[in-house]
Amino acid sequence: MKNLFKVLMLISLVAVFMGCATSPISMPDVEHNLVILHTNDYHGHPSAFYDYPAGGQGGLPAQATYVNAVRAANPNVLVLSAGDLNTGRPESNFFKAEPDIIGHNFIGYDALAMGNHEFDPKYDEMQKQIADSEFPWLCANVVNADGSYIENVLPYIIKDFGDFKVAILGLMDAGTTKTGNPVNIEGFIFRDEVEVANELVPMLKEQADIVIALVHMGLYPEVTEGSKAIAAQVPGVALVIDGHTHTKLEEPVMIQNEVTGKDVAIVQARHWGLYMGNASLSFMNGEVTGLDWKLDPINVQYRETLDDGSRVYHYVGEEIKEDAALAALIQPYVDKVDAVLNEVIGTATALFLNDDTRKVETAIGDIVADSMLWYANSMNLGADFAFQNGGGIRTSIADGDIMKRTIYEVLPFDNTIKTVTLKGTDVIALFDYTPETVTHGAMPQVSEGVSFVIDTAAGTVSDVLINGSPIDPAKEYVIATNSFLAAGGDGYKMFKNKVSEYDSSLMQRDAMIEYIVYLGGTITPDVKGRFEVK
Repeated sequence: MKNLFKVLMLISLVAVFMGCATSPISMPDVEHNLVILHTNDYHGHPSAFYDYPAGGQGGLPAQATYVNAVRAANPNVLVLSAGDLNTGRPESNFFKAEPDIIGHNFIGYDALAMGNHEFDPKYDEMQKQIADSEFPWLCANVVNADGSYIENVLPYIIKDFGDFKVAILGLMDAGTTKTGNPVNIEGFIFRDEVEVANELVPMLKEQADIVIALVHMGLYPEVTEGSKAIAAQVPGVALVIDGHTHTKLEEPVMIQNEVTGKDVAIVQARHWGLYMGNASLSFMNGEVTGLDWKLDPINVQYRETLDDGSRVYHYVGEEIKEDAALAALIQPYVDKVDAVLNEVIGTATALFLNDDTRKVETAIGDIVADSMLWYANSMNLGADFAFQNGGGIRTSIADGDIMKRTIYEVLPFDNTIKTVTLKGTDVIALFDYTPETVTHGAMPQVSEGVSFVIDTAAGTVSDVLINGSPIDPAKEYVIATNSFLAAGGDGYKMFKNKVSEYDSSLMQRDAMIEYIVYLGGTITPDVKGRFEVK
């Protein structure tokens, strides 16, 4: 039955793509309503999980119950993902997102716009994920060298609801040339998102009543950046559903289109499946007539401390019961991981919070960098310092027992520890690049012995010291880092100028586990004052 479904779906999609589904749009002067449920930056969270300050939050089984309730109350519903299916919790990472795809199939997602983390798996693994998905993967602006689309990936789809049609255009941040795994994106061309959208939207407007841009581009202050550029510069888009920056919105971001003068809404739904965006969109004669959007929590909780010091946890909104059938499908993956990772390796005396690791120095950033330096030098690799991208650190360490699984969640990427030897001139370039990284995933976290000051207003870095001395342009430095950065990831292209490199072949997270054990198992959060952002 599944194979028959996929054959029929592919036939339908090919027909749409080849222009066969070009019947006229709906009758004029008839208002239609469409409910669009959406997530983004899901990052491998198939089952309910701990997110400070409480466990039991999110998870696809609860999401399934929520989606079924919305479908029961509304005749026309779309369920969309704005990308980054991959890379998160161990029960996802260990199985290359297999339980996540099972869950998305079960819920009945209509489409996924590829995010930069869809390039985390190797190409053949990506293709298996696409084959296992009972929903199309969309990306119009990443192509092969000959201009063809990524194998088994569509630029758009057109959904026919009977009385009206909806075009869904998929776009990925062209900056994935920096943030994607350099090895896995090699050979692909990342076209400008606005240029591609302006090529396709007029044609889609002829085939559908409205066009939705499902994008993994991000919300940034400037209207020329990220998803705001689509809303501002591409006429004919009814709604932009966004991802990439993990933004939690209280209301849509409204951007005036430069061509039509009309406001276009951008929505984004935080991350990890903790929320689903719920957009009730009304339209007539190809134009939006109304939008009611909200962010619905999926068993999100907060903690109340009572006068006696005890703690009580409350749901934001109502508790959502898990779909028992989907929970049963996912549980075997959880059990297999638990058997390996539920070993206590130490204790945190207080919370190592990760919220600001893309903005400033943090205690969790310090210990991650220190663990790399410690491991490299325990192997007699002669590292001068360690350098970590903040975006590679994905969650906090709660106070109390630290299990192996915690470190797998903190460092979910399959990165090994490498030492890279750079000339002093390239080390200077490494730190000169840091002002561009503030608030982004490339933001550095460094080991002991490093100090510097980032001036965000001036866009400069100053007072850089390595083990107490300024960088000597004529000297060579050995840097312990992760394999992602060593390959030039997150824009750190100076690593490609390496004099030499050595791959320890040890996963970064395993080195951190060993480091915590080496420290005696008890760790205390302490920001060391290694750098300042002003």
